[in-house]
Amino acid sequence: MINIAIFVSGSGTNCENLIRYFADSDSVCCKLVVSNKADAYALVRARNLGVETAVAPKAQLNDAGFMMPLLEEHHIDFIVLAGFLPLVPNFLIDAYPRRIINIHPALLPKYGGKGMWGHHVHEAVKAAGETETGMTVHYVTPVCDSGEMIAQFRTPLSPDDSVDDIAEKEHQLEMQHFPHVVEQVLNETFGISV
Repeated sequence: MINIAIFVSGSGTNCENLIRYFADSDSVCCKLVVSNKADAYALVRARNLGVETAVAPKAQLNDAGFMMPLLEEHHIDFIVLAGFLPLVPNFLIDAYPRRIINIHPALLPKYGGKGMWGHHVHEAVKAAGETETGMTVHYVTPVCDSGEMIAQFRTPLSPDDSVDDIAEKEHQLEMQHFPHVVEQVLNETFGISV
C-alpha cells in the first residue's frame, strides 16, 4: 500500500477530490492531511471522510524533529501539495526525492513564484489579457514553482471572463485532471497499478 500525505492550506476541494478518487484503491491510501492552518476547511473535509489530520504551523513545518516523526508514524511514501502555500523545507525535499508534487493554478513558468497563489494568479492572468490559462503539476524543489513539469492542462479564455470566471475555468481543470496525474505519477514512481 502506498500511503499519501496531502498538504493543504485552504478549503480543500482538491484534497477531497483526491481522497474520494483513491477511496476504493487496493494500492493507494490517502493516509494523512496536513495543514499549516488550524482553521483550514480541508481538515474538516478530511475528517468527514475518515482521514487523519495534523496541523503544522510554520515553526512545526520547518522542524524536522516534528515533521519526520509525523510522516514516519503514518508510513508516508508520497506527498501531494493541494493548495499548500508555505515553501516546503529542504529536509522534506531531501527525504522524499521526486516524491513531492504540487498543483499550480497557472501555466508555469508564467505566473509562478512568490506571491503567485490563488486569486493573485487569476488576477495577473486577467490583467495580462491572456487568451488561455490552465493548471500545472510539477515536482517540488527548493525553488518555488520551478520543479520539473509533469503535466499541464489548458482552457481558453474570453476577454469577457472575470477573474472569478477564470478561477472557475481553471478549477474545473483541477477537478477533472489532478487525480489522474497523481495516479500516473504513483504508477511511474512505485511501479503499481492503481
